[in-house]
Amino acid sequence: MSFFGLFGGGNNNEIIEKYIKEGAVIIDVRTPEEFREGHVKGSKNIVLNSIPNTIEEIKGLNKKIVAVCRSGARSGQATSFLSRQGIDIINGGPWQNVAKFVK
Repeated sequence: MSFFGLFGGGNNNEIIEKYIKEGAVIIDVRTPEEFREGHVKGSKNIVLNSIPNTIEEIKGLNKKIVAVCRSGARSGQATSFLSRQGIDIINGGPWQNVAKFVK
């Protein structure tokens, strides 16, 4: 996994755009309150601390995953954990960064 995939959205928009075009599911790991304040259209809200309990659900999506949050830190943690579970996931960083690729 690349440095980008682990730690923050950075500027690697090409990878984010590629995953979105390939039908990736966007998982927003912020709290429900943060999610209600704004989120990527069509994204799923799975709070970071509940990720370990939702591994099978996420695997069952059979899709690539783009994780997002407020700054990229929490989504980086989720990316690191889920990639070790065999899930094809990248860290999209801040949700606003990924939102621009979703129609």
